[in-house]
Amino acid sequence: MELSSEVSSFIKRYRKDNVRQTALSSAASLLSHDELIIALQQIEGWQKACKKIPSWASMEGIIYPAELSMEQCSSEQTANYKARLVKRLSQLRFAEKPRVSADSLSENIIVDLTGGLGVDFSFMARCFSHGVYVERQECLCTVASHNFRLLGLPWARVVCQDGIEYLHQLSHVFLIYLDPARRNISGGRTYAISDCTPDVLGMENELMDKAEYIVLKLSPMLDWHKAVDDLNHHSKVVSEVHIVSVGNECKELLVVLSHHVSEKFTVYCVNDDKSFSFASSDREDILPLIDSSIDLSGCYLYEPNASMMKAGNFALYAKLFGGKFLGKNTHLMLSSRPISDFPGRGFHILRTVSFNKKELRKGLAGITQANITTRNFPISVSELRKKLKLGDGGLCYIFAATLGDSRHVLLITERY
Repeated sequence: MELSSEVSSFIKRYRKDNVRQTALSSAASLLSHDELIIALQQIEGWQKACKKIPSWASMEGIIYPAELSMEQCSSEQTANYKARLVKRLSQLRFAEKPRVSADSLSENIIVDLTGGLGVDFSFMARCFSHGVYVERQECLCTVASHNFRLLGLPWARVVCQDGIEYLHQLSHVFLIYLDPARRNISGGRTYAISDCTPDVLGMENELMDKAEYIVLKLSPMLDWHKAVDDLNHHSKVVSEVHIVSVGNECKELLVVLSHHVSEKFTVYCVNDDKSFSFASSDREDILPLIDSSIDLSGCYLYEPNASMMKAGNFALYAKLFGGKFLGKNTHLMLSSRPISDFPGRGFHILRTVSFNKKELRKGLAGITQANITTRNFPISVSELRKKLKLGDGGLCYIFAATLGDSRHVLLITERY
């Protein structure tokens, strides 16, 4: 797929400008109607790639497909994480079978059954000697073939076919990757594994027959415990769960299926370049709670990052970091000492204020603005801010929380 010199020149000249304004400006007359549509699509795609896939945006000649594909594709940061993940799996497998050649086709090939824009594939495929990108939309296959050559992946095989049909004819490979579509026929979002396309649960046995490892990208909204139970319905196949966050926002849930499963699988909580992992357990310890009668002033408050929150093993966090939680569902940990390596944010508690009119007036004296967070609290942040008449921002951090004895309090804190 190649763009004409006129379209390419137009894109270079106007790609930093507002797309809508460009479409309505006199510049639009420089191209025919069809050429203008193509150029504006490429400009919009490039602008999104600058934020989402910067290494692609920095490369001249990359073609960007329709808007929906750009919205649904992985970011460069999460694609890089998946590349590190599959590289580790590959190294682990060859360590278990030292006599196997890394150049063996059957042992060192990745197959992406849900190709899409090909961002994930383009990063993961570099860890293998062979790779197959499968996509049923011909337009995306054309774009992928063009882009893979520019990205240094001329050996990548592009197959325009339904992923399930290709799976039926596939021989044994090392790794299969799937990112099931999370939209129904009406275009609405879906989250459950069984509601996605293709239906991974329905093809699970065949997937396990065809690969050593299967990596599934699922919705970050999905309950990962439920996902594991569904995938382990016939036999234990889940070996790893990865909860991936970027900028403390949960972006992806990755589940690794394999033939090499121990009694406990590993859960990885990832936020940017930091990772925390633990072994799963069927038994959950009792969550240690603070004595609500003690003075919290001078103590340290810890808010787990988004991936830790999603993982939800709060009793383990308390045990590992030597802390206690404010309440059963409050999800804020207290410690008498600073913890340098806690995977989340840390605060120094200046004072505790009871949530009543008299105490609020006294406890908030001198505070005109604050960063407010609610945890297990009866009103929202916006409602609380309005009630307290505080501006946003500043150096003060207020946590509105419910203690173990059901009291509602405000914790006035500062970052440390």
